[in-house]
Amino acid sequence: MGSCEHLLVTAEADALTPEGCQECLNLGMHWVHLRKCLTCGHIGCCDSSPGKHATAHYKETSHPVVRSYEPGENWRWCYLDQRLGQ
Repeated sequence: MGSCEHLLVTAEADALTPEGCQECLNLGMHWVHLRKCLTCGHIGCCDSSPGKHATAHYKETSHPVVRSYEPGENWRWCYLDQRLGQ
């Protein structure tokens, strides 16, 4: 684990689709784990899921940090700096 300036941001947007991955729900797909964009609240599926929608969201928006949206997990990932943090 490391740190970067993006992981230090404490503000967090409300979840847009608290019930799961926005794109998977629309497409009738299933996910493995969920990630929440801290910039806008987009909920996307992880890279182990068929859709990889969290990473796709980053590539479309450049929003740098997601956090795990799984119960009991609080880690964050910065796409820009490729760092994991708390």
